[in-house]
Amino acid sequence: MKPLYAEHQKRARRRTAAVFVVRTVILVLFIGLWEAAGRNKWIDPLLFSFPSRIVNLLGDMVQDGTLWPHVGMTVGETVGGFILGTLMGTLLAALLWLFPFVSRVLDPYLVVLNSMPKVALGPIFIVVLGPGFLSIVVTTLSVTVIITTLNIYNQFREVEEGYIKVVRLFGASRLRTFWYVIVPASFPVIISTLKVNVGLSWVGVIVGEFLVAKLGLGYLIIYGFQVFNFTLVLGSLFVIAIVATVMYQLVAILERRLTGGRRER
Repeated sequence: MKPLYAEHQKRARRRTAAVFVVRTVILVLFIGLWEAAGRNKWIDPLLFSFPSRIVNLLGDMVQDGTLWPHVGMTVGETVGGFILGTLMGTLLAALLWLFPFVSRVLDPYLVVLNSMPKVALGPIFIVVLGPGFLSIVVTTLSVTVIITTLNIYNQFREVEEGYIKVVRLFGASRLRTFWYVIVPASFPVIISTLKVNVGLSWVGVIVGEFLVAKLGLGYLIIYGFQVFNFTLVLGSLFVIAIVATVMYQLVAILERRLTGGRRER
């Protein structure tokens, strides 16, 4: 068995290395083609810029210290909305499972809230809470909480009915059934939902900053459009992509550690 397992590990390492190489090649080719297209004016460099110009602009902003306050504000809002959205959505899903009557009452309201365009709620939050950090975080919660609730609650309901019947036959209460059966069976999905919330949190924060912020990466994007500086716009998107990737990878590491490397299929 040991030789077979060693061979399996060897093949897995080769696949991982191949995936990394292909990803790197695609990225390098994309950046190289973009750079060449911009420098040779195959595309309009005013509108689409090119990588070296973006890197130079970001380097100047790092050196004069103007970039970090925007990054810090946006990351703080995103992390706050991400954590609160996940916790509130998970708790609401638990409430719906524990109390079927509440679930039946709230179900149509959740469907309506999920279908509403969240951008339309932003101005209301700004008027009620004022322009600032709190209104942007609440805008983010409006994007993340309902999706989290629906995803996790649906997983709670799909847990194998046989498991529930067994523990109920042994006298377990609904709360103990939830804690010892539903949560463990749904844990991989709960962790995977974090990955979805990374992207949703960024969407909520950037939308909120579009509407009201005077500081943050969303503000830089709007300002870049206003002054027709598309290098600044693309540079801000580049920073967002880097930070969002880091957050996603941190969640992926957390998922592997908490689920023992198992993946939800």
